[in-house]
Amino acid sequence: MESFFKLRADKQKHIIDAALNVFARNGYKKASIGDIADEASISKGMVSYYFGSKKNLYLYLTEFCGNMLVDEMESRFDNKVTDFFEKIMLATDIKLSLMKKHRSCVHFFASACNETDAEVQTNIRELLSGELGLRMQKLATPTDISKLKSGIDHSLLELFFIWTAEGLLKEIQNDNNAESIENAKNTFGTCLELFRMYMYTDIH
Repeated sequence: MESFFKLRADKQKHIIDAALNVFARNGYKKASIGDIADEASISKGMVSYYFGSKKNLYLYLTEFCGNMLVDEMESRFDNKVTDFFEKIMLATDIKLSLMKKHRSCVHFFASACNETDAEVQTNIRELLSGELGLRMQKLATPTDISKLKSGIDHSLLELFFIWTAEGLLKEIQNDNNAESIENAKNTFGTCLELFRMYMYTDIH
């Protein structure tokens, strides 16, 4: 990949974004070098020249997005934030910030972590259990659920918000500009506050 890294930064970003878009949209098996080349407006030969194979490109992007996500979390995550709703908002805000840099990064990494194709699955598991996985584990902090009303299953509530956030991210994926992302962030925050009002015993 030495030749790829010699390209101008804007050219690298253009090719990375094209590959992320194609893989996020089609998954590993259905995506092709031709699709990526068309999306990046370069020849198939150049994609192969830069990355060697579809597998190499996919694994490179998985590590690239994983490291970018952890870097963002390490620089912005506050260990003092333990409130259930505040942690959800912070995690979503971090993902939205990544989308400003690479539109399909979050969607791609989520799909890569759940990829079942035998050609790349083992490699991805090794990546996630290695240094990248250890960095992620170090960022895990306890969540304060003491304010939730009795009888509320916090694990189901968290899953609901994860699904909601994923839907939000997909919705703005094709309209990725700073204003759309900021509006999405504000709307999601308003929804969280609404749930907080009804699900906390004390909102003061």
